[in-house]
Amino acid sequence: MSLRKAVLLLATLLLVGAVASAQVPPSIQCVANAGVPPLIRAEGLAELVGDLVLNCTGGTPTAPNQPVPKVTIRVFLNTNVTSHIMKVDGAINWSEAVLAIDDPAPANQNVCGPNDSEWDNATKTCNLTGVGGSGIPYSSGTVPNVYQGRYISPNILEWVGVPVDPPGTFGTRVIRITNVRVNANQLGVSGSLIPTQVVMYISTNPFQLLPVNNPQQVVAWVQQGLDFEATSTNFFVCEPEGSDTGCGDVTAKFKERFATAFKVKEDDANAGNQDGYTGQPVFGFAYNTESGWYNPASSVQNDLQDNVTGVVGLASQGTRLRLYFSSVPSGVDIYVRQIQCDGLAAQLVGTTGDGWTKVTISGGAGEATWEVVGHAPYSSDIVGIGIDIRYSAGGPALGTAMVTGSYAPLSSWTTARTDDLQPRFVDMGIAPVKLFSIVACSTTLLYPFVTNQAGFDTGLVIANTSKDPFGTPTQQGACTLYYYGFTTGGGPAPAPVTTPVIPAGQQAVWTLSSGGAVMPSGGAIPAAPGFQGYIIARCDFQYAHGYAFISDLGAQKLAQGYLALVMSRPILWRSGDYSEAFDQ
Repeated sequence: MSLRKAVLLLATLLLVGAVASAQVPPSIQCVANAGVPPLIRAEGLAELVGDLVLNCTGGTPTAPNQPVPKVTIRVFLNTNVTSHIMKVDGAINWSEAVLAIDDPAPANQNVCGPNDSEWDNATKTCNLTGVGGSGIPYSSGTVPNVYQGRYISPNILEWVGVPVDPPGTFGTRVIRITNVRVNANQLGVSGSLIPTQVVMYISTNPFQLLPVNNPQQVVAWVQQGLDFEATSTNFFVCEPEGSDTGCGDVTAKFKERFATAFKVKEDDANAGNQDGYTGQPVFGFAYNTESGWYNPASSVQNDLQDNVTGVVGLASQGTRLRLYFSSVPSGVDIYVRQIQCDGLAAQLVGTTGDGWTKVTISGGAGEATWEVVGHAPYSSDIVGIGIDIRYSAGGPALGTAMVTGSYAPLSSWTTARTDDLQPRFVDMGIAPVKLFSIVACSTTLLYPFVTNQAGFDTGLVIANTSKDPFGTPTQQGACTLYYYGFTTGGGPAPAPVTTPVIPAGQQAVWTLSSGGAVMPSGGAIPAAPGFQGYIIARCDFQYAHGYAFISDLGAQKLAQGYLALVMSRPILWRSGDYSEAFDQ
């Protein structure tokens, strides 16, 4: 062979090889992507994380009538998986987490299940055969395109034997993993400026059939979801407190720490079917509810292994918010408004109206829970709850009631279950705050100077003025007299003494030298002969007023009278009394 012929032959072989190489599709390659991870609540034990998506290209579509290669896909998370599990045939723990191929439209969703001709009961998988050309059209729904996961261990889910037909050069095969719930509380709140991450790792077997680039993805960020505050007030034990209109006496407020911390149960019931479908059946759609993907169509549900929990992906309830009352004084009734008084719409669980419901109090404690029914995923909101305090005059004990807020229901189940609620939470220990106090009805009076020395004496009066023409509830009680000063010759001041009960509309009248009585009911007030100084009188009723009259014996040469000072708000706060505002 001449050199020229050899060169031509070599060139021809290279050209044929290049053309052949260009016609052979490269082996399939997948790139993992989690998009923008959502914020989830650190209080949550069953929080929905973001979807993990594989975008796969290349490979050779399966030839006609040949079995499509099967791949087992497994995901690992850095916390417990809490998606519902369903025990089927006593052997397989099916999960509500699902894998979808090519994001089929709701009407084209075809679950790999016992009702499909492709179902292999021995392996509990589906067998598909190739069609050649551009490969199997999964999105058309002519073959199974939704596959249910299996619970392997607390942090592992697996999809066994998923038939994945390579797309070749005709497009991209999209594999989506959704409905994965996790225990966010297990990871805790970050101590740095960067929130805690929920990380998902994906592996395939045989890995040659579905190699994955970037197999580790952040699928959620963990942040505390709830703040709480409440207004407070004080009530007088001697004055009755009846029912109020509007929002009652005080208001408790639950506050979102990020915009989707409060969510309705499902888009279908509360947000006007924003995707145009019944249920939440569109893969990759941001519903911003407590539920994940679920398609209520019977053709879909009949193939899902959900015989224990019902509808796969559907939450048990919307976000629930719990008030916990503690240290409630005996004799006090607490009523709560059935709907919110402010902010996002919420309904007291177990009610349908907008009136008041009495809280059951036992041992000074009780609770009530509301469910969010308003859909507002694009703003941080509050839910304000009206609270009404009721009791009869003189009936309650003195004391201070506290209240705190949390998500609900509270649970101790931190792993996947067949029978627990979704979502569910732990109490993050928000500190209780004062809700109200039942305070004594009292008045403190100050007589700044009294004397029974150097030929002088002092007459004193305490009047119970709770009886009036204005309809004020009448009160009665005794007064305790505290002496500060000295007696003749430098002796000590008398010890405190308590007067007889002073009825409404009556007075206690006495002198230091001789004592006296409550008029006209009687009862002795002891004398304090030789005393000089000041007296503080603490009376167990509101609206006490006093008068002092100092004179020489018989008031022959000198006399001086004055009103006792009322040591109550707003003039002098040191007594702590809530008597009455009184200009002095």
